[in-house]
Amino acid sequence: MEITKKETNGTLYINFEGELDENTAHFVKEKLSESVLTPEIKQVIFNLEKLEFMDSTGIGVLIGRYKKFSEKNVPIFILNPSKHVDKILKMTAIYQIMPKLN
Repeated sequence: MEITKKETNGTLYINFEGELDENTAHFVKEKLSESVLTPEIKQVIFNLEKLEFMDSTGIGVLIGRYKKFSEKNVPIFILNPSKHVDKILKMTAIYQIMPKLN
């Protein structure tokens, strides 16, 4: 799993590459924990274009980050999910709390 972050005009872009599952969940949580503390962030966009696989643990990680950012009134959006990931996100209704950008 590789995560890259870029902040532009109050928007934090977080790019996921690889697999988000039980084996990588702890790494992802650690990598994103300091982002929640950044006061300049007004919104977060999770770019899932290169996320090849995600299981229920990965869903839990995304929801956990949603809770952390929502405590600071920072919305999260999903961008470019792969077909596999999009199907999982639709099944779990995660787009109701983290809307998908077209």
